[in-house]
Amino acid sequence: MAVTIYDVAREANVSMATVSRVVNGNPNVKPATRKKVTACIERLGYRPNAVARGLASRKTTTVGVIVPDISKSYYAELSRGIADVATMYEYNIILSNSDKRPLREMELIEDHLGKQVDGMIFMSDSISDDVRKEMKSANVPIVLAGTIDSELDFPTVNIENKEAAFAAVNELIANDHKRIAFISGPFSRDINRLSKKTGYEEAMAEAGLAIPAGYIIETDNTYDDAYEVWNRFKKLAEPPTAIFAGNDEIAVGLMNGIRDAGLTVPGDIELICFQHSILARAVRPQLTAIRVPLYDLGAVSMRLLTKLMNGEEVDQKQVVLPYQLEQRDSIKAK
Repeated sequence: MAVTIYDVAREANVSMATVSRVVNGNPNVKPATRKKVTACIERLGYRPNAVARGLASRKTTTVGVIVPDISKSYYAELSRGIADVATMYEYNIILSNSDKRPLREMELIEDHLGKQVDGMIFMSDSISDDVRKEMKSANVPIVLAGTIDSELDFPTVNIENKEAAFAAVNELIANDHKRIAFISGPFSRDINRLSKKTGYEEAMAEAGLAIPAGYIIETDNTYDDAYEVWNRFKKLAEPPTAIFAGNDEIAVGLMNGIRDAGLTVPGDIELICFQHSILARAVRPQLTAIRVPLYDLGAVSMRLLTKLMNGEEVDQKQVVLPYQLEQRDSIKAK
């Protein structure tokens, strides 16, 4: 049987309220009494029930974190930033994987609220109407990390995704490319449709470049699907000479498909991708990429959440972090 606060109180011959004050560090306990209760706690091996303490104080010092796919290095790095700041402010994390399914996202939100979390950090490529409604009805603060919220309903920490996509395509244009394609994950996801695709189209339009049919390809966001893309480009009368990839996994699949077709990167095809996980640095040639500050996105999101949970004044609820264009070997040096 687990040792309870009642067992400690009986052993020390004090009230349960006194034991509670000792456990919670309340100074209003006589030194001799504190010493006696502490000795009983150690002797009996009592472990305070965090849930029960949370119900009493209306705080559990627990934060729910909902991630689309923890197997992706993108979300792993972001979660590391959350975890480090949570530890700094003495919060525990419940990390859950949504598999990018809105129904699962709703289930997890309800599950975290049922566990009496003090706040939540939510990550997704898109926010469905049902998920938005569920989050708006939550009785705890929610911060969106690396997530597009076009309606500005929630505090967010992000980069200027459309601006970053625009910058990536402009880099290819500056290398005298006129036939530039865009390979994306599903356009059902806001970050792909509203940010990356729009940034690509605006850069092409500003340069007066046409986007031929077949130059925008939607994939299922996997390596295997991206690998097959070059076979589709080969069938075009004028295949692209440069490609902007929506993320580094797509870029790696595409690059290997290009190389297996007997072409080279960047000799025959230049390639820039979005995101900057370990994949971009592990492949050869290394990928020129938009560097998203993943760790900082997580760390700043958690710090913003701590302020909201503690009722502190927050000057800016839509935080925009800087990105960088990392020059590597998948495009030619100017």
